[in-house]
Amino acid sequence: ANSDRALEYIASDSVQAAIDAHTRFLEVFRLLAENPEAGHYRDDLASRALRFFPVYSYMIVYVSGSQPVEIARILGAAQDMERILG
Repeated sequence: ANSDRALEYIASDSVQAAIDAHTRFLEVFRLLAENPEAGHYRDDLASRALRFFPVYSYMIVYVSGSQPVEIARILGAAQDMERILG
């Protein structure tokens, strides 16, 4: 999963930071499951109905209106989101 790659990257610098990020990702996944409208649209980035929700320097990208919420990607701030999602 995308979150695994993000956590591996974080852990390469700090295991504790990866543990904290994992906890935060899980909290946000629960939040989005309960409140799927919590994220925002980025029409400038996505060619389909995706919503975005930030977690630290990452952006959780998920399918709007899917039930259950479908996480499409977890992207780092340094990644070219327009190219990846376009």
